Amino acid sequence: MHLSHEEDDYNVSLSRFESMLKTNKVFFFDSEEFEDIILHYLDIGKASLAKKALKLALEQHPRSTGLKLVQIEMLIYDDKLELAEKLLNELYAIEPTNEEIYIQKANIYSKRDQHELAIAELEIALKFTDDNADVYNLMGMEYLFLDNLELAKENFIKCLEEDIEDQSALYNVVYCFEFLDQHVEAIDYLNSYIDKNPYSEIAWHQQGRLSYSIKNYENALRCFDYATLIDDFFVGAHMEKGKALEKLKRYEEAIESFEKTIELEDATSYALLRIGKCHEKLGNKAEAIKYYNKTVHEDPLLDKGWIAITDFYLRQKNYQKALFYVNKAIAIDNENQMYWKRYATINKQMNFFEEAEYGYRKAVEFGDYQLDTWLFWVDIMQFLGEFDSAIKTLTQAAEYFPDEFEIEYRLAGMHYMLQENTKGKTHLLNALRLNAINRSLLEELFPVVWDRKVVQNVILKHLKS
Repeated sequence: MHLSHEEDDYNVSLSRFESMLKTNKVFFFDSEEFEDIILHYLDIGKASLAKKALKLALEQHPRSTGLKLVQIEMLIYDDKLELAEKLLNELYAIEPTNEEIYIQKANIYSKRDQHELAIAELEIALKFTDDNADVYNLMGMEYLFLDNLELAKENFIKCLEEDIEDQSALYNVVYCFEFLDQHVEAIDYLNSYIDKNPYSEIAWHQQGRLSYSIKNYENALRCFDYATLIDDFFVGAHMEKGKALEKLKRYEEAIESFEKTIELEDATSYALLRIGKCHEKLGNKAEAIKYYNKTVHEDPLLDKGWIAITDFYLRQKNYQKALFYVNKAIAIDNENQMYWKRYATINKQMNFFEEAEYGYRKAVEFGDYQLDTWLFWVDIMQFLGEFDSAIKTLTQAAEYFPDEFEIEYRLAGMHYMLQENTKGKTHLLNALRLNAINRSLLEELFPVVWDRKVVQNVILKHLKS
């Protein structure tokens, strides 16, 4: 590999500077060499070496505007904004047409959260700069800070018109489109971008992602195919390609794509999980469970892995094994509502009602407020004869679901069971008002209540009115 002359010179400057530090001799560098050296150390996060180089640079070149601007940049980085501002004003007096002065002023305003003022400085920088792309990019970022995504998007697009290869601007444009829910417009924009830059794997990948999000899986697959053809080492594109193939029910090919990501990078729990899911869809049960086990081995904290194994055995009606795995999951994270709901479901299937009740209670305690969870829980309480607890729980559920006939019929039944006829009637009328067609729910859950004359009279009266 041949290095360009510039790179050669740059490497020579660096090694000369580092040998100077070791020997304590003072070598001479021109100001541009110093700028490169300082920026190199800043880029690799060695701020103390950058400061050393800057100190020497300013001793050798006290008048260099470029070095003073680097000094200002470092002061801003260290939050020494007043001093940076003072030096900028001195430079402005000497070189009022230097765009970097306005860019650094904008940088200071931005640090102070004065983003409108930062934009005003960048507008001035545009008049003097040869690098419009950079300034448009900075303006886009300032508009992002102001949550003005339309203008941010506009500036990132201008940046790409000046420099089509600016990848961060491309990501930011797509981010703005997505945030504004303009998925179709984003795909149109990327189409026109790809016309100008057909070998941009990032543009193809982003277009694939957007197509996937609007469920156009065929187009998503086409885009990910191009992205991986341009860059066969693009792990993200192989992963997304696998997901698109899975949606298209092309499970063997999906497995190949997920395996490719494992080949390129270490196995991720996500890829292992998806391979397991594909094998399960293909009916390869032994392979599926092998990959689910690998998933939880790779990442014991990934709840999707434990859920996949538990659900696999639930579908097989192998409740002992399902319970074994959900217990292992709970031992790792005992505040996971999804684990507790499954724990309850499995115990219910095995007729362990007290354990099931405990599982549903825990699921709700850790944030599962889905209607079916409340109802399963209450039905088990009813089965266990805990009517008071069931009524309390239903009243709590009603706060989340104020107009839910399934809650009202249950409350009616419970109150009638406890001989609280007035409350029973109130809830029964509520339930009938909400959904009279499903009144047989009361018969299913409370046949004794349903047969009472007083209850049938309430129902008949309501139906006639």
